[in-house]
Amino acid sequence: MSLPKTILASSTGAKTCYYIPRTRDFFLNLLRKAATLSHLTQLQAQLIHHSLLLNDISIATKLTHKFFDFNATLHARALFFSVPKPDLFLFNVLIKGFSTNNKPLSAISLFTHLRKSTRLKPDDYSYAFVVSAAASLGDARIGGILHGKAIIDGFGLDLFVGSALVDYYFKIWRENLAIKVFDRLPQIDTVLYNTMISGFVKNSCFEDSIRVFGDMVSGNGPRFDLTTVIAVLPAVAELQELKLGMQILCLAIKCGFYSHVSLLTGLVSLFSKCGEVEIARLLFGEIRKKDLISCNAMISGFTCNGETEDSVRLFKELLSSGERVSSSTIVGLIPVYSPFGHSYLCNCIHGFCVKLGIVSHSSVSTALTTVYCRLNEMIFARQLFDESAEKTLASWNAMISGCTQNGLTDAAISLFQTMQKNNVNPNPVTVTSILSACAQIGALSLGEWVHSLIKSNRFESNVYVSTALIDMYAKCGSITVARELFDLMPEKNEVTWNAMISGYGLHGHGQEALKLFYDMLSSSVKPTGLTFLSVLYACSHAGLVKEGDGIFHTMVHDFGFEPLAEHYACMVDILGRAGQLKKALEFIKAMPVEPGPPVWGALLGACMIHKDTNLAHVASEKLFELDPENIGYYVLMSNIYSVERKYPQAASVRQVAKKKRLAKTPGCTLIEIGQVPHVFTSGDQSHPQSKAIYAELDKLTGKMTEAGFQTETTTVLHDLEEEEKELTMKVHSEKLAIAFGLISTEPGAEIRIIKNLRVCLDCHNWTKFLSKITKRVIVVRDANRFHHFKDGLCSCGDYW
Repeated sequence: MSLPKTILASSTGAKTCYYIPRTRDFFLNLLRKAATLSHLTQLQAQLIHHSLLLNDISIATKLTHKFFDFNATLHARALFFSVPKPDLFLFNVLIKGFSTNNKPLSAISLFTHLRKSTRLKPDDYSYAFVVSAAASLGDARIGGILHGKAIIDGFGLDLFVGSALVDYYFKIWRENLAIKVFDRLPQIDTVLYNTMISGFVKNSCFEDSIRVFGDMVSGNGPRFDLTTVIAVLPAVAELQELKLGMQILCLAIKCGFYSHVSLLTGLVSLFSKCGEVEIARLLFGEIRKKDLISCNAMISGFTCNGETEDSVRLFKELLSSGERVSSSTIVGLIPVYSPFGHSYLCNCIHGFCVKLGIVSHSSVSTALTTVYCRLNEMIFARQLFDESAEKTLASWNAMISGCTQNGLTDAAISLFQTMQKNNVNPNPVTVTSILSACAQIGALSLGEWVHSLIKSNRFESNVYVSTALIDMYAKCGSITVARELFDLMPEKNEVTWNAMISGYGLHGHGQEALKLFYDMLSSSVKPTGLTFLSVLYACSHAGLVKEGDGIFHTMVHDFGFEPLAEHYACMVDILGRAGQLKKALEFIKAMPVEPGPPVWGALLGACMIHKDTNLAHVASEKLFELDPENIGYYVLMSNIYSVERKYPQAASVRQVAKKKRLAKTPGCTLIEIGQVPHVFTSGDQSHPQSKAIYAELDKLTGKMTEAGFQTETTTVLHDLEEEEKELTMKVHSEKLAIAFGLISTEPGAEIRIIKNLRVCLDCHNWTKFLSKITKRVIVVRDANRFHHFKDGLCSCGDYW
């Protein structure tokens, strides 16, 4: 590096050349002006030449800080270890630099070196910087240790350290601990409040975020600033609180924040998510100098409101202006919220990303994976996921959630297990998705293992996780455990109440569901349409006609809900199951909307229960007209004729279905033994223990025949001989699964099975008899509900 010169011209035109003295201030000035890493390394060489690095720790510290500005962590590290006696300030610069440059382990290691290998004592900055490093690492154990050390060293109540700890606990999804730290701090400032607001948003605690913001606005906290207002906007947007959004807009105008581009951008996103895309468009027009971030917000706003043409138009304008689009631009353009009908657009965006070389960006890959999952294009989704070089937690969540939503529960569980092997720590979104998968297939043992994982990560305080646990236990047959968890929850939202009410309905506990519904009404949580559907369903399966009628009346007249087809179908089911078939038909005729397949299907099912062939004929004619491809209605009608011994009519219905090439869904039953799932189909002989299973069935048949059991064969094809009919019923999948359960478990152990179809009359009677002669509790989840068999009785009271 040549020595700098200054050349001056005199009045006579002669040029004078002299060297500037190489003083400390000279080098500090060069350090401030350094624009590239190359400048810094040349300057470092000069500092070494002039012996300033060894003799002036201040210059060494400033150079270290500058290296971190260029992400040159190796240079910074080497410089640090060349300093003979680094002081605490230099240690802090290096810890902070490692933390901000995504080297959390290096920051933590250096902090450990500071405490154990030097005579220096860490201060509040040391702790704040290393806690921030632990936050980016996402390690709950390390952060907990650092918190304890901070308390021991006297920084437990320090505002600076406390703010870092609050941010840390929010980043590892432990909002309850963040609140505890916040509440114990004797001093609070605007920065800490802003951290609380943004932390609650990141943890989906949107109501809490707005509550803290309200405290600041009302004067119960420190004075709010522009950052405060911007931080709360996502919470308002997620809750779609349009009125509050308007109030914040007025507040921003009053406080002089309105013209700030970041605030206007946040408001564009808020009103877009509230469905007010025209207001968002007007606010976007108010931005004088539109940057890429504001354009991204408007593109995303158009997309989430189904205004894809405007979204694509603005995207094209960005491209034609020469603006280089970012991964956020692409993510906003992808129609994740309303993908249906936009498959071609998704393919075009995908191709554009490949051409631009950003398809491997984690946010882009995750968004494309999500939209393909929602379009049920699972091959494309999985290919994107597998080819992604950097699999973030968000990408794992997108793929697991997509598999769960599309019924690919085995794939979802396999992905979750692979994620665990790769040491990717789950968050509440992950465990919520996998609990949903467990609920779908009734995998109780896996669900219990996930519950233990939730406890170890302390996610129980998250309302969505706790709700998913309640739903999982209810759908896996453990309704008592579900209620225990429900009672332990300090805060419940409408989804939580719905999950518990629905669980009671699924188990036939109508009175408990009703009581819980009225408890919900007396709480501050308002019922939704799904709440009423869940409680009507519970009334249906418990024979609570009067109560169901009252609930329907309350929904329409007291809460102003317009019933959906499912609500009407539930009312028809309530009346029909109770034998009030004529009243059910009158209800259908009085409906203000045209009854669809769910309504007529409910009536047809009731006709099957009460053997009313004439009314069944009316219902089936409507169903064959409205939903001619649904094989279930043909099977049900054929069974009704068979029960009435009208075999020619039954054969005729089956013949129609055969000509239409409609195939009945094959029945299958799952049972878990030692956390291993076993699936059986009717007549299945593929199981390794098949001989033992059939031998057990023969033994049971003999005992049950002696006890007076008779096979119910009325709904089997009439052209089979009676002996053949009995053999056909004998090998139904649930009987095979139960027999396997009997030979694979200890005497007296409860047996749980899950069937994909409604349990037939013969299997229902068979299981009742079996529970008595074996003295076993047998829990069966069929397509409609749970049956708890004990001592020859079923919890459904033969009313299913």
